[in-house]
Amino acid sequence: MSQDVIAELAPTGVLRAGINMSNFLLVTGKAANGDPDGVSPDMARELARRLGVPVKLIPFKSPGELADEAGNNVWDIGNIGAEPARAETIAFTAAYAEIESTYLVPAGSPIKSISEVDRPGVRIAVTGRSAYGLWLDRNIKHAELVRSDTLDSAVEQFVKDKLDVLAGLRPRLLTDVEKLPGARILDGQFSAVQQAIGTPKKNTKAAPYLRAYVEEAKASGFVASLIEKHKVRGLSVAPPG
Repeated sequence: MSQDVIAELAPTGVLRAGINMSNFLLVTGKAANGDPDGVSPDMARELARRLGVPVKLIPFKSPGELADEAGNNVWDIGNIGAEPARAETIAFTAAYAEIESTYLVPAGSPIKSISEVDRPGVRIAVTGRSAYGLWLDRNIKHAELVRSDTLDSAVEQFVKDKLDVLAGLRPRLLTDVEKLPGARILDGQFSAVQQAIGTPKKNTKAAPYLRAYVEEAKASGFVASLIEKHKVRGLSVAPPG
């Protein structure tokens, strides 16, 4: 283990890991000491073990808030979806896990497929600054994006304002559709959220180590074991980077 890597990833003697609390697939509960628990926290814990340092989990309400702190000496690694907009300040690994993103439409909707969504007059409810929301920002050309701060508020706005489409992660939409009589989830996906580990771009020695850590964690079955341990449905191990 290079001391340069340890110095970059644990400059305070502790690995400070930013954890996105809004991703219910990656953070599924709390540990006995009150820390976040789940696949994402366990990836950070294992990394700290390999570095030989303690870990401090720093919760953030949203991935956008976590990303905003890149370079502000708040966290040493950030576990969020890898997105081009975030990569301006964060060096990401390849994904260690993927989550399918798709659409839900209300009862009686004429929209039958994903290809029919991006059309003039269609209003899409979406959680702003989520990984799939950033993808929609870049790729939706004709429909209107109606952004909310949280997953729950996006659903509320979708219902209250009678919007045409609700964008989200398929596992969450499977829960939402049960509460909306007649609603349907469209087949397929418009993107897959790439869950990765990031570090501030200044950490040029640590970034290659993190990439190698993620690839080994996938290849060895460690990521798959975490998904099984936390009984997560809708999360899959990402392919090799």
